[in-house]
Amino acid sequence: MDRQDPGTTVWFSLSIDGEDLGYFNGCEGLSSQVEIEQRQEGGNNGFVWQLPTRVTFSHIRLTRPLTPDTSKVAKWISSVQTGIERPTGQITALRADGSEVARWGLLDVLPVSWQGPSLDAGSPSVATEVLEIAHHGFTD
Repeated sequence: MDRQDPGTTVWFSLSIDGEDLGYFNGCEGLSSQVEIEQRQEGGNNGFVWQLPTRVTFSHIRLTRPLTPDTSKVAKWISSVQTGIERPTGQITALRADGSEVARWGLLDVLPVSWQGPSLDAGSPSVATEVLEIAHHGFTD
């Protein structure tokens, strides 16, 4: 069996309805939470029922150095002004050699915010952008 080192550098690709929005070097917020309601049953003092109610999904923040793919992100965000469509999305974690580590399908994706770089000639830092997206759950 060919095992790959899981600690190698990972980067992420984002596509919305099959449209590639480029590669990102940071991804945070791939999480969900199940809200639990506690119910006590009369006459049963040994435990309390833990019942699931709703599932919530956090916003996902993707970061990367400024690239020509920024225009694809801007085009997608601008499309929201003409009517809200909630497409499916896909985030794929890739190793340095391009092989896939993991993949997350996202339902009803919507851009929440985009933050462009702070451009300052006096600061030699890398110009980065941050894209934040919301979704209604995971899929295949």
